[in-house]
Amino acid sequence: MVSPILKWAGGKRQLLDELYSRFPNSYAHYHEPFFGGGALFFDLEPSNGSINDTNDRLINFYEHVRDRPEELIDTLRSFDDPESDPDPDRRFSDTNRKGKEIKNYYYQQRELFNNRPYDDDYDELEEAALLLYLNRTCYNGLYRENSSGGFNVPIGRYSNPDWVRAEEIRKASHVLEDTEIRNTGFEYILEVAEEDDLVYFDPPYEPMSPTAYFTDYSAEGFGKEDQEQLRDVAQKLDERGVNVILSNSGVMYEMYDEAGFYVEVEGATRAINSDAENRDEVDEVIATNVPPKERRRAGQQGLADF
Repeated sequence: MVSPILKWAGGKRQLLDELYSRFPNSYAHYHEPFFGGGALFFDLEPSNGSINDTNDRLINFYEHVRDRPEELIDTLRSFDDPESDPDPDRRFSDTNRKGKEIKNYYYQQRELFNNRPYDDDYDELEEAALLLYLNRTCYNGLYRENSSGGFNVPIGRYSNPDWVRAEEIRKASHVLEDTEIRNTGFEYILEVAEEDDLVYFDPPYEPMSPTAYFTDYSAEGFGKEDQEQLRDVAQKLDERGVNVILSNSGVMYEMYDEAGFYVEVEGATRAINSDAENRDEVDEVIATNVPPKERRRAGQQGLADF
């Protein structure tokens, strides 16, 4: 079992038992088209298959975890405490691109991270390190982008933040060693998933109410048409004999029930919310095409786990 390196909105650590209870007795390859923090993947430690996410910075990070773990760790160790003074030898030590004062090292790092797409000296390794650094030192560990794709979360308040996470990176690198990492739309799964494979979909959730926005960690969002297209992809996989498990908010129950999936409601506490008092339990659904009689028993190992 490997701990996720990043804290990510919609993480599934609280639902692992419920997800495992829908696993088939055995399966061939494991695929996760909406990877995020990868809680299920790292707990499962699959030896093959694919992961994917549309966030190119996130995928760049996991590619460096897999391919250059020691260089990534060394870069992270070179960073300073978030509340220390800005580094005078780096850009944005005084002001950001808009002329606003840079008050501490955290905001300098955030500006360097957001400036990467416009920088002639763009360094993918440093961007990967900056992503983890900001994730571990920002407010509540939240990853959120504005409409322009810029990371805009303020500094957090931690007594001793661990942004290096050396052991977690090394263990994750080993797990990712034989995994194909993609940066594209979830539809790619129709090209790679084969009969008897297992696909877990964890898309940005459909809001439970008009004031709930579960998609604001990405500039692109994930709307109603995307949800419907995802359902259609899940149905096509089902027709091909691919095992499918999908989680979403409770309002999606009817859509997957009408599509012929086994759908059940589970409760899960929102781990990321700007108001700690509002981290309440909300309804989530887990939909699957795996019949109850063909699911693994509690504590049972699937063939892909050996």
